[in-house]
Amino acid sequence: MTKTQSQKEISFEDFKTEVLNDYKIAITSRECSLLGRREVLTGKAKFGIFGDGKEVPQLAMAKAFKNGDFRSGYYRDQTFMMAIGAMNIQQFFAGLYGHADLDHDPMSAGRQMGGHFATHSLNEDGTWKNLTQQKNSSADISPTAGQMPRLLGLAQASKIYRNVNGINNKTNFSINGNEIAWGTIGNASTSEGLFFETINAAGVLQVPMVMSVWDDEYGISVHAKYQTTKENISEILKGFQRDDNNNGYEIIRVKGWDYPGLIEAYQKAAEIAREEHVPVLIHVNELTQPQGHSTSGSHERYKDADRLSWETEFDCVRQMRLWMIAINIASAEELDEIDATAKKEVLEGKKLAWEAFITPIKAEQTEIVALLNDIAESSPNKAFITPLISALKDIKEPIRKDILSTARKILRLIIGESKHQLLSDWIVNYTEKIQPKFSSHLFSNSNQQVTSVNEVAASYDEKAEEVDARLIIRDNFDAIFSKYPETLIFGEDSGTIGDVNQGLEGMQEKYGDLRVSDAGIREATILGQGIGMAMRGLRPIAEIQYLDYLLYAIQIMSDDLATLQYRTHGRQKAPLIIRTRGHRLEGIWHSGSPMGMIINAIRGIHVLVPRNMTKAAGFYNTLLTTDEPALVVECLNGYRLKEKMPTNLGEFKTPIGVVETIKEGSDITVVSYGSTLRLIEQAAKELQSVNINVEIIDAQSLLPFDVNHDIVKSISKTNRLLVIDEDVPGGASAYILQKIVDEQNAYRYLDSKPETLTAKAHRPAYGTDGDYFSKPSIEDIFEKIYAIMHESNPAKYPSLY
Repeated sequence: MTKTQSQKEISFEDFKTEVLNDYKIAITSRECSLLGRREVLTGKAKFGIFGDGKEVPQLAMAKAFKNGDFRSGYYRDQTFMMAIGAMNIQQFFAGLYGHADLDHDPMSAGRQMGGHFATHSLNEDGTWKNLTQQKNSSADISPTAGQMPRLLGLAQASKIYRNVNGINNKTNFSINGNEIAWGTIGNASTSEGLFFETINAAGVLQVPMVMSVWDDEYGISVHAKYQTTKENISEILKGFQRDDNNNGYEIIRVKGWDYPGLIEAYQKAAEIAREEHVPVLIHVNELTQPQGHSTSGSHERYKDADRLSWETEFDCVRQMRLWMIAINIASAEELDEIDATAKKEVLEGKKLAWEAFITPIKAEQTEIVALLNDIAESSPNKAFITPLISALKDIKEPIRKDILSTARKILRLIIGESKHQLLSDWIVNYTEKIQPKFSSHLFSNSNQQVTSVNEVAASYDEKAEEVDARLIIRDNFDAIFSKYPETLIFGEDSGTIGDVNQGLEGMQEKYGDLRVSDAGIREATILGQGIGMAMRGLRPIAEIQYLDYLLYAIQIMSDDLATLQYRTHGRQKAPLIIRTRGHRLEGIWHSGSPMGMIINAIRGIHVLVPRNMTKAAGFYNTLLTTDEPALVVECLNGYRLKEKMPTNLGEFKTPIGVVETIKEGSDITVVSYGSTLRLIEQAAKELQSVNINVEIIDAQSLLPFDVNHDIVKSISKTNRLLVIDEDVPGGASAYILQKIVDEQNAYRYLDSKPETLTAKAHRPAYGTDGDYFSKPSIEDIFEKIYAIMHESNPAKYPSLY
């Protein structure tokens, strides 16, 4: 029963029809869970995690969920997805089988295990759909509570759309900020820090968020008494309850088997959140989990007889059925008929899903078996090949691994034979066809991808003055905020004082505290704010005060943002810009450069490392014309250095993935990035006194790295390579070296061993001496380059030591 319908005083027959339809959805979802478990146990699917026991509260949530709303949930919400019309039976099983075709598994094209749900925010070409005309689900992730930070941003977007004027194309993403972000989580996962961080932030920001906690008393096998103080999440969150004098939450408790009570609770929550922009926590307790946590185990191992008996009695679908009979909505016989029909439809849907999954693979099996048989007939190794073909042919339910593995094994047996090339070509063509099903869309495939943007040089007039570099960043942000009304920035100290280095000086006063805002000390949810708002068409810049603090948010960046395009097969995006500052400062916690960790954890996000503020500003200008996420690491010790003020602020663009040669030389190629380049430049000047001419290349970006392979062109001239950075040994320098030597094949031109110079393995010690003895110094750089030249020509360059 929706609010509108109840206001119209619908007839009993209409009411009955709606309730029966709800029951049909619930029982269909339950049958999917039961049959899905059997598919795993018979081996057709690898793993199953289902939403049985949570069906009725999800029906209530779906009734309050409107077009434009967003869900940010976890892997139990299949009934909800069915109720909003975003998933059918066949699609449910396609996801369970891992069908690598978006037409069959629209959630992820087989890239995520079943139970992870998404809707399509993008057209095939990467352009936005009108999100206000559909019900939306952000793509799920498995890490418990990992959906929470993003939920905050999805809700905050409504606040921005309601209160900030002039945003372009606003009606494709919001109707006056009326949209709610709906979160779901299991009760045990509320123990995670991300849950509490998000709950606190939403209360501070006062955003339209409705948070449902599905409480079945367990977290896998661990009872709530080991999870939550007082075994009750709403009890311990009482302090968040709003009152006449203080903002906060509306907190609602409701039993998970009480169908009319749930409908009322969710309608109330929706009205409060949608109209007042007040967050609501709904604690749905007395829920069950009939099949246990997942197909990996049985809940009979950890629940006693009394608990199992109670779960049978208070199963939400059973209780809904009893309620319907009690108030004469339907007889037991009528409900039995619905049950039978649902069971039949689920069986048929499962059959269709399996046939759609296996049929193309069997066709590929037939094709390669025919080819291999033909090859075997003329091969001297027929006796070895035939058993492999027979084994492949006898597989009744093949997977593509079986096909390709067999073909590659046989290829080894026919080296030098007449049909070797035929099989080789088949394998190459098959791999080119199949590999993208599993590997595409790590980055955008649209015409807005970062590598499509060409450089626009900063321009200067003859009167260009040298200014503190932070003024270039500041004035460029001013140009950005003026040019792009949908752009906003937020972080610790970003608002009132204009960030710790004054790169946002005066911006809050000019553009308001919704577009330039302070945030609490909560890096994970700062990232989440950015992800959620970017998923709703805004262009947020999330500021993390120092690079070291990024570690608080690295899990969200790695598991959520970096995988978003990949895990939705290009049907969702979040072009978030993450701004931070780092490299050399003072002490263990403020001068780290954990670039190796970062670039290996966040593949799917671009990592940009500008050496000065003009380059950094150019990266922001570039990114705002693209649709991909990126991390920009500004040089912390560069804000007070002098740079010329460009005349084309907001317009000049630093190319992404393109290196820059900042000094030409003939003896050795030195590659680095960021703050270390200034030391290298000084060392290069000093090396000229001993007749060593260094070529210095600024990488500029680590992800992507040197897409034009310009570094190998330099090495072909100098025949020597040194990679310098201030990460730990084996960090970013190892990555750069692999890119140059392995990917660019620079080994062909090297006359000396390629080397690296890095920081020490420990965190940098405090003070100027700490920096000198922890990270590469000018003397370290000089002596390292000199030693390479000494090894090459000892007579010309006698040993220093």
